[in-house]
Amino acid sequence: MNIWDKLTRLVLGLLVLAAVLAIALCFEPVLKQNQGLRARKLDLDQKIAMETERARKLEASLHAMQDPKTVERLARERLSYAKPGEDVIVFESPAATNSAAVYP
Repeated sequence: MNIWDKLTRLVLGLLVLAAVLAIALCFEPVLKQNQGLRARKLDLDQKIAMETERARKLEASLHAMQDPKTVERLARERLSYAKPGEDVIVFESPAATNSAAVYP
């Protein structure tokens, strides 16, 4: 094996290495874009799961509002409604300024 055979093999090896490197550099932006799209898909999948859970809760709330007893209970709680002859007692939390007061 003479020097020219060795040089020819070395040059061919370097050409193959350069071709592989060029292909890798060409596909680098595509790979980065693919990675970004996968991250976005994961984020959107999480949002879909959250919105699906929210829709399920709203559907259950809507279903509960069709029951007259539930509507009556919510009106009593939120609006302080009472039936005739009933007394309504409302507890209020202390104001923030009163909580800082110091008593001797």
